[in-house]
Amino acid sequence: MPRFLSLAAALVLFSSTQFAYAKDPMIFISAFAGGDQAAIHSFNFNLATGALKPLQRTTSVQNPFFLALSPDKKFLYSIHALKFGSKDAEEIAAFKLAGSDGKLEFLNKQSAKGSAACYLHVDNSGKTVVVANYSSGSVASLPVKEDGSLGEAASFVQHAGSSVNPSRQKEPHAHCIVVSPDNKYAFAADLGLDQVLCYKLDPKQGKITANDPAFAKTPAGAGPRHLTFHPNGKKVYVINELLNSVTLFDYDSEKGSLKEEQTISTLPKDFKGTSYCADLKITPDGKYLYGTNRGHDSIACYSIGADGKLALIGIEPSLGKGPQNLAITSDNGWLLCANMPGKNVAVFRIDSKTGKIKPVGEPVVMPSPSCIMLVE
Repeated sequence: MPRFLSLAAALVLFSSTQFAYAKDPMIFISAFAGGDQAAIHSFNFNLATGALKPLQRTTSVQNPFFLALSPDKKFLYSIHALKFGSKDAEEIAAFKLAGSDGKLEFLNKQSAKGSAACYLHVDNSGKTVVVANYSSGSVASLPVKEDGSLGEAASFVQHAGSSVNPSRQKEPHAHCIVVSPDNKYAFAADLGLDQVLCYKLDPKQGKITANDPAFAKTPAGAGPRHLTFHPNGKKVYVINELLNSVTLFDYDSEKGSLKEEQTISTLPKDFKGTSYCADLKITPDGKYLYGTNRGHDSIACYSIGADGKLALIGIEPSLGKGPQNLAITSDNGWLLCANMPGKNVAVFRIDSKTGKIKPVGEPVVMPSPSCIMLVE
């Protein structure tokens, strides 16, 4: 074969590879509402400009507070609650992604086994969905069938106990549950207990069971809410709703244990008002972490050192009231913020050299955005 043909073929291959890498992602954003306003909205996200283009609106769900995506990106799972936070158990709805236009095909729904279901996560095999129930203070796991639909809960654990805050910690409040990158454990942050509980995961059976050690403590009164793993799989970061801070833990993958290394504030030192943290996310390259302050209505930005410890870069306005949830694109370039009571989604450009964020365009107005799920 002549050399120039090989070069041409190489150029075509390079071009197609670049195009695939730069393909604009699809984004699902839940509208935490009931009645006619309840929906899962889909958008196209322009990686060049940061613009969100509306695609579809799925309305066969009520109060879809939180979303989770299967590892193969074929299925989406959502909280479904006719009366969110009532004594009745919420449900989890399963959807199939029907093409690249943001359309969702309803599959089925199953009980979350608790009230105010507030967090979902899918394990790395795509065979288990775990759920945290805030009001009832419990967690559960559900097996995923071959077609992406959900089976009945295979395990259920009721948390017990309390902590030092008399108004918020009289009882357990499981606020998130996240499967470890090695797919061996599931960690649940319980705001009411000031604990991150650890469960062994059996993805083949869709079950979780108590680990030994059973939990790690956060600072007293911290109120752990959400947690995330560093991309290297060795560090865990927990954002504390009540004390407005982030706690770093070392993760021992053999024991399933966590060891506290650092706790750092998310607020300015001179802030005197009332604020509560909500969500945190790390850039895929592991260089920066961002956390939200509801009340101060801001995003705290940190650099992550070689030892995993955080150093504050700055605290920037979230461009809306009550920043509830964050998402970061896989190219490390964009951060999206759902301001739930502010009823908008703000887009920020991330400076890869400094970690600082800069708003781009006007926030997109939508009803009560509560969770952002990227499909890349």
